[in-house]
Amino acid sequence: MITTELKTRLDTLSQPKHKHAIKGIKRGIEREALRIKASGKIAQTSHPEGAGHPLTHNSITTDFSESLLEFITPAGENAEETLAQLRDLQKFTLEHMGDELLWPMSMPCFINDENDIALAQFGNSNIGRMKTLYREGLKNRYGSMMQAIAGVHFNMSFPDSLWQSLQELHDDKQPKQAFISEQYLGLIRNFKREMWLVSYLFGASPSLCSSFLQGNDSALPFEKIGKGTLYLEHGTALRLGDLGYTNSAQSSLKVTYNNLDEYIAGLRSAIHCHSDLYGELTDYKSDNPKQLNKNILQIENEFYSPVRPKRNSESGETPSQALAKGGIEYIEIRALDVNPFADTGIDIEQIRFLDVFLTYCLLKASPEMDWDEQQLTQVNLQNVVNQGRNPDLVLKQASHTVNITKWATQIFTDLAAVAKYMDSACDTLDYSNTIAKLSAWVTDSSLTYSGRLIGLLKSEQQDAGVMALSLAHTYKAASKQQPYSVYNEQMLLNEAAKSKEKEQAVSNDDQLSFSAFLDDYFSKA
Repeated sequence: MITTELKTRLDTLSQPKHKHAIKGIKRGIEREALRIKASGKIAQTSHPEGAGHPLTHNSITTDFSESLLEFITPAGENAEETLAQLRDLQKFTLEHMGDELLWPMSMPCFINDENDIALAQFGNSNIGRMKTLYREGLKNRYGSMMQAIAGVHFNMSFPDSLWQSLQELHDDKQPKQAFISEQYLGLIRNFKREMWLVSYLFGASPSLCSSFLQGNDSALPFEKIGKGTLYLEHGTALRLGDLGYTNSAQSSLKVTYNNLDEYIAGLRSAIHCHSDLYGELTDYKSDNPKQLNKNILQIENEFYSPVRPKRNSESGETPSQALAKGGIEYIEIRALDVNPFADTGIDIEQIRFLDVFLTYCLLKASPEMDWDEQQLTQVNLQNVVNQGRNPDLVLKQASHTVNITKWATQIFTDLAAVAKYMDSACDTLDYSNTIAKLSAWVTDSSLTYSGRLIGLLKSEQQDAGVMALSLAHTYKAASKQQPYSVYNEQMLLNEAAKSKEKEQAVSNDDQLSFSAFLDDYFSKA
């Protein structure tokens, strides 16, 4: 049965006056992809010259390592167009990569040595050198292997019409932006509570190449297949587990989401908190710096969270400064593995599910979350990461335990009601059809991405890398045959040229030494 409070809100929003308020959701995608050689090994070349400058290109850049590309779409209301933009950006970049390919998985290909993972280079400007030194710090703090892991970030904002309707229905009298920020934080708390479901459905990293461990032992009960693939029989998303993007030093940082001031204070405390772990590494004041500074977080971006409140910042402005000045503008979901079954790393089905799931997280009641409950959500996630497809898995829900299948079924009952409301508002059946299809994955985990991957590995008795390399070649061949859809080649060539001109201008505008530039940056931060 649908949750009572959620049903009340959906019934109210379904009234003629508010029925179409949900129309106009905007989404943007940031897809990371490791560049590899045709042989399957990590590429050692620099960022593709013809794709533009990674510092100043709005859509094609590098992430942590020089070989880890990042494709960024603008925010838009048409999900199919967003995917088409992403496909165009990949096509253009592939055309400037020679025989190199895009690795279609989150966990990296075979890497013989961590030193094969070069730091991303952003030029000789102060801001470019800062970005590279930040990555030097990440390498020295967490190791280089983490810099080769890829993911997909999903950015989403709700339309102003929905905020107007919700504020009216809540009879809320505070300034609209304060209300919006409050509601987004409620969404984030609910997302953290049930984020494990996203990992269960779309986790696509149940295996890894044994080279990722670099000879180190793991406490996880890995099984082996092929020449060197390690996998967890019931695993879903190793990228989100202890082997992936984690930072043990951050476990002491109590960044919470009950109000915006609280969140900002927690984040700012973290970037000013001296680290005993990293205190011995030299910082930017040294002649041979190994990190930006000696704090637990070098900068705010180092804070690892599967979901973030965001606002577009102005030049020189930190994320928390932008939030403090203007409030929350959108949310960034960072919990998605690269989908190996889609050439773009994410497909329309996932987008539709996230539309419904995030709307559900917004509309359902969201009590405040103390630190202990927040830690509990992380325990649930780790259990699903390592054994989510075990039908006997038990998770902690509030003060009691619940079987994962039972809890997921409860959530899907609510999601079906939200999808019905969204379909009515948008004059479609896409949302309900998506939820109906994915609900079958709850009782048949072989349908999930991780289940499909493990099934393929076992049936073929081959390494995951062999399968991934085959997909990489297939996707590149398909890209060559597909015409541009939203952009065109000349448009993207012009953007690449503009990015190089902008980078040169940034470099020419530098008035301070690198050390003085960072002194100024951190004094303002």
